[in-house]
Amino acid sequence: MFRAALCLSFGLTITFSLFAQEAAKPAVANVPAAVAATPVATAPAAAAAVTAPAATPPAATPAATAAQPVAPVQPTVQPGHSVHGDSFSEGPRQKAYLMGNTGKVSFPVTTKIPECQQFINQGVGQLHGFWYFEAERSFRQAAALDSDCGIAYWGMAMANTNNAKRAKDFIAEAVKHKANLTPRETKYIDALHAFHHAQPKKGRENRKGNDQNEPQRDDKSKYEAYTKSLERIYLDHPEDLEAKAFLCYQLWDNRGHGLPITSHLAISSLIKEVLAAEPLHPAHHYMIHLWDPEKAALALDSASRCGQSAAGIAHMWHMSGHIFAGVQRYDDAAWQQEASARVDHAYMQRDHILPDQIHNFAHNNEWLIRDLSYIGRVRDAIDLAKNMSELPRHPKYNTLHTHGSNYYGRTRLFEELNRFELWDELVTLCDTNYLESTDIATEQIKRLRYLGVAKVRKGDLESGKQQIALLEERLKDESRKQAEADDVKAKKESEDKAKADAEKLKSEPPLQRPTAPELPEVLQPAKKPTNDQIQRLEKAIAEIQGHLAVAAGDFKTGLSKLRDAGGVDGIYLARIQFQAGEKDAALKAARDIANSSKNQSQPLAAFVDLLQLAGEAKEAKEAFDKLRAISTHLDIQGSPVFSRLTSFAKQHGLSDDWREVKPPAADVGLRPSLDSLGPFRWQPPLAADWIAQNSAGEKIGLAQFKNKPVILIFFLGHGCLHCSEQLQAFVPKTKEFADQGITLVGISTDAADGLGKSLTAYGDKPFPFTLLSNPALDAFKANRAHDDFEGKPLHATILIDAHGRIRWQDISHEPFKDVTFLLQESKRLLPLAAMPTVVAPAVAAGK
Repeated sequence: MFRAALCLSFGLTITFSLFAQEAAKPAVANVPAAVAATPVATAPAAAAAVTAPAATPPAATPAATAAQPVAPVQPTVQPGHSVHGDSFSEGPRQKAYLMGNTGKVSFPVTTKIPECQQFINQGVGQLHGFWYFEAERSFRQAAALDSDCGIAYWGMAMANTNNAKRAKDFIAEAVKHKANLTPRETKYIDALHAFHHAQPKKGRENRKGNDQNEPQRDDKSKYEAYTKSLERIYLDHPEDLEAKAFLCYQLWDNRGHGLPITSHLAISSLIKEVLAAEPLHPAHHYMIHLWDPEKAALALDSASRCGQSAAGIAHMWHMSGHIFAGVQRYDDAAWQQEASARVDHAYMQRDHILPDQIHNFAHNNEWLIRDLSYIGRVRDAIDLAKNMSELPRHPKYNTLHTHGSNYYGRTRLFEELNRFELWDELVTLCDTNYLESTDIATEQIKRLRYLGVAKVRKGDLESGKQQIALLEERLKDESRKQAEADDVKAKKESEDKAKADAEKLKSEPPLQRPTAPELPEVLQPAKKPTNDQIQRLEKAIAEIQGHLAVAAGDFKTGLSKLRDAGGVDGIYLARIQFQAGEKDAALKAARDIANSSKNQSQPLAAFVDLLQLAGEAKEAKEAFDKLRAISTHLDIQGSPVFSRLTSFAKQHGLSDDWREVKPPAADVGLRPSLDSLGPFRWQPPLAADWIAQNSAGEKIGLAQFKNKPVILIFFLGHGCLHCSEQLQAFVPKTKEFADQGITLVGISTDAADGLGKSLTAYGDKPFPFTLLSNPALDAFKANRAHDDFEGKPLHATILIDAHGRIRWQDISHEPFKDVTFLLQESKRLLPLAAMPTVVAPAVAAGK
């Protein structure tokens, strides 16, 4: 009854301003209505290329006029969805602002509105930086300012390079706006339209594999044709530097689509022509990608300038780290990755973006952790891994099933604690949400393995044996399931073979019937186990058994088990080999590892320690000097790996702090201070205040929920079917949220009478949580639950902690209905609210 009542009059009582606006306009197919310019908050232009990239966004979010071409209003459009179709319902729906730090780009378009041109330039710069989410927002803003700007829709398609369906929809819209464009603009649109509508050549090998269920691979002819189109644009318009830049990118990108690079030097020469015309063009990004896997040293100049060329784009700082890591300059690589992380953290806190909504954010931070590890910044590496684990999780963006922050944070945390022999901390964290038990088999096996190793290495042998017992129980269960699966498969194969033999016998003459018997089972080739989980379990058990053997002084057995386990630290393995009596072989193996791990602090420190054990004093001192040469940021007390070398340092006349501090390299360009870019750790942003009314007309705002966590559910009136389903999902969980101290508050687009319908729809019982009215939508806008381009409210579910900070959010054209997930996530996130908060800098570019 509740659901039915809430769904009453769906589509009739919705009061969205856009629908009213559109209904008053004549429906003219494919002819956009005149659009007033949206108010734009513009950050001051950067005074220098290396200033802090934190441009200040607009303080308020006023409703914008329609950002896309006006289509006839369809009464079946669902609340929260775009009137222009599914592709416009997705992606960023809040207005853009001019950041002033996204690259020196000039991409002239046909428009009479200067701000439209500025957003086009910004969007192209963001495309060069692979910042697709914000590039789409910039192009949407350009269309909001000038709906006749065909290149704005081309840009939206370019920003969806990894989403062919949306790209096709956007480029189809661009085609509708070619009439008044220049020949140059038309060529860009035609080239991309042809690319997305190309048909595979008949007879050309076009499959990813032999399985008919596997998706088709893009036919390389479309990439050849698109590359030639870009080349023609530049030949016809040699003043268009962006055409050459896009051509350089495409020549590099083609290698993943069946068109190998035939000359890296040729592409490099083209990029250099772009950079000769504009030394700080974001094409530095393409130079780095070109040489990264080939010969990283050839991109060092671009590595020194890439971040500075577009200081507001985190990925541009990140890419320089690729090159510095490629030439084993991990100190510089770590600086670049940290700059990238800080820029992302500042942007996300400033613009209220969930971390894993940015497609390469998790990858950047896990790379930073590795670089921090290489240079011995132990605590920073662990703290950042923990921070990644703390980040908001979302079923769509960030779970252990996806390679997002949760997965990478947990993986790197296990690795760093193990690498730096922090056994007590590893055991302790396994009893927390950082390294908690999980029902994902692969992750749980990994957890049991690390936990068993830590307990044995810290001397708790009995607990280590208990971990083996847990793993063996899993192995027994997994082996049973594998045997059952093998039996089912064998039976089916036998039945299929019998049927096939019977059919064959029917169709063959008697003399052609097979007479040779099959090989008896004992002579059949032995089947190797194919179950990955069984192999993981066997290796996990072998490693813990190996450490137990070492603890008992049985180094030969320990060495054999550890080798069987795989994945064990190489120099630790060499140490056990040395203790097992294979001294020369052990030292050779350790030398090889130390030499192949150039400028990595942990292998070098472990090698020094092994050389001491072996009595190789001279070589130990030489290795120690190499370690000191990269020790500027080494955390000596952060790990036994380093602290146990203190006595060795004293033997050679050095103090407890035996690090050798070196100045930064001279070829890294002009670097801003890291603090000016943003905070080292992500922290939740402050929620905006708001005011709404209850059914009695009383004004209620966020301030009234001070010192208590609250979940705000923004819903689109009592007539919204999906909203009613969302409320219906939350109602039974009201008490469970209350038991966690969490207040639920629904905020509706309805006026007081509509809100009353929602309240009475629950029947005789009082509605279990507060519902508020906000027909003016100011509370929606303050919380970004608003499509600024079409002037309509969006669904939003937002968790705010007792300190007024946004811990989790989902803002979309569809309401969030996985209430059980949100309840569990709230339980995990809210205890983190007691941790210190670092506010992202809110300075304008150039300050």
